This record gives sequence, structure tokens and C-alpha cells, in this order.
Amino acid sequence: MRNERRKLKSKFLIKSIIILILLLIILYVLIGIYKESKIKLKEREKSQLQVERVANNQEVKEKVNIQNTYSGYKVAAKLVIPKINLETYILNEYSKQAMDLSPTKFWGPDANEIGNFCITGHNYKKENMFYDLINLSIGDEFQLLDNKNGKYTYTIYDIYKVKPNNTDSLNQNTNGKRVVTLITCVNYSNTRLIIKATEKGTH
Repeated sequence: MRNERRKLKSKFLIKSIIILILLLIILYVLIGIYKESKIKLKEREKSQLQVERVANNQEVKEKVNIQNTYSGYKVAAKLVIPKINLETYILNEYSKQAMDLSPTKFWGPDANEIGNFCITGHNYKKENMFYDLINLSIGDEFQLLDNKNGKYTYTIYDIYKVKPNNTDSLNQNTNGKRVVTLITCVNYSNTRLIIKATEKGTH
């Protein structure tokens, strides 16, 4: 009798241990599922927030940190055109002295904001000037960086030449888009080269 009782107790103990182990495994799996669902929920919320920001023209852009001044002048933005190996600061002040140092903002809103951000620069044969702008083509891309709005990529959609007194390229009616206009002299300053670009994916 005693042996049978011991066997029964032993079997009961083994069954209890097995049940306990199974319960722990189930609990562990449930905790894992709960954690995974929370992670997915956060990802969905983050994705939804980004969609809402894009819909409201508040898309989160890559943050940058460019220097605030260049040769004593306030910097409005940095222009990077990979095709012609150009990296140059865009000075906020439009003046003869500033233009001798670097391209400058000529007209329009702040960099990377809705509107037509117009940049003018000499076609001097210097590494930070617009000498090679003539080699750009429709479809080429460039980046404009500023500390407030971040980094945006623009695609060139129009290239043409005008007389110096033609100011149509400065028009600010962009239908709610970000536009960049690059301006430089050609033909011994008798003509202006105009390069128009819009935020990538919006033209």
C-alpha cells in the first residue's frame, strides 16, 4: 500500500510539475505576444503621424547642421549639386561684396519653404561659384540644406535664357510647392541662365 501511495504521490508531483512548466511556457508566450503587439502599435502610430504630417506639409526631414556664417556673412543655406561637384554656401545678403564671395539669396521665402527660393551667383571659374551651371540638364538633381527645415532634394524641370531685365523667373506663384531658381550670367553678362527645380516627386 505504501509503495502504491508513493507511486501515486510521485505521479501527481510529476504531473503538477509538467502542468506548472506548461503554464510558465504559455505565460512567457503571452507576454511575448503582448510586447510585440505594443511595438507594432507604436510603429503604426508613428507611421500614421508621419502620414498626417505629410498631408499637412509638415513632413519630417533629415536634420542638418551647417555653419551659420561664411566670411562674415549670414548663411541662408548650403547648395550641393553632385553632377558638377559643386558645394557652396548661399549667403543671406544680396550685395556686390557678398556675391564676390559666394552665391546669394536673391528673392523669395527662406530656404526649403513653400515658394520660389531664388539664388543668384557669378559664373566665375571658382570651386564655389556657378561656372559649371551650364552643364546641368533637365532631370538632374541637387540638394538644399538649411538648419531650420533640414535637407530637401530638388529635380530640375526647366532651363532657359532671358535678357537681364526679364524678372519672370522670380514669380512666387508655385501652387503650394517648394521651388528653387538658380540664376547666373552667360554670354558675357548679356544673358541670364535660369534653372528651375521643384522638390523631388512634386513636379
